[in-house]
Amino acid sequence: MTVQNLTWLNPPPHHAINGDSVRVRTGKESDFWRETFYGFWRDNGHFLYRPVEGDFSAEVTIKGDYEVLYDQAGLMVRLSETHWIKAGIEYTDGLSYFSVVVTNDTSDWSLVAIPPDPNGISIRLTRHAETIRVQYLDASDGHWKPVRLAYFPISKTVDVGMMCCSPQREGFEVTFSGFSVGPPISRELHD
Repeated sequence: MTVQNLTWLNPPPHHAINGDSVRVRTGKESDFWRETFYGFWRDNGHFLYRPVEGDFSAEVTIKGDYEVLYDQAGLMVRLSETHWIKAGIEYTDGLSYFSVVVTNDTSDWSLVAIPPDPNGISIRLTRHAETIRVQYLDASDGHWKPVRLAYFPISKTVDVGMMCCSPQREGFEVTFSGFSVGPPISRELHD
């Protein structure tokens, strides 16, 4: 699969594809969020995706110039405007965290501190029936670390791909590399 065969939802003002890498510069005040706490709905984040049937594992490595509150980049699984999950690195309180937002009509948000890596962070989303499993690769020991198991409605097909947003600005720059979607990893939760 090549990134040239993917489709944009809300194309960014600037992007470039070079081999298996996609470099993006975000548009102004882009985000995916539904109501909870902040009281607004946004569905104008940038999402480069393809439809996927059944269970799968999707992976990508992300490197971003995180500088402004809520700059974010990662993977997204999307059924509709009201049912989606985004997971990746998000800048908050002056640090980059691993962030997961699960939206089933309304959004929730969870954060976990992880060590920064100048080579980027690799993340994985796996669908096991009604569950999305979220992981990141810990470069210090080479193991995929669990972050979340989240409910997601069963459907024949979902859109899967790379997501980035900059809710407080425009011009957040991020590079995605090695995006892949394949058969789901084992249901074993622990190495």
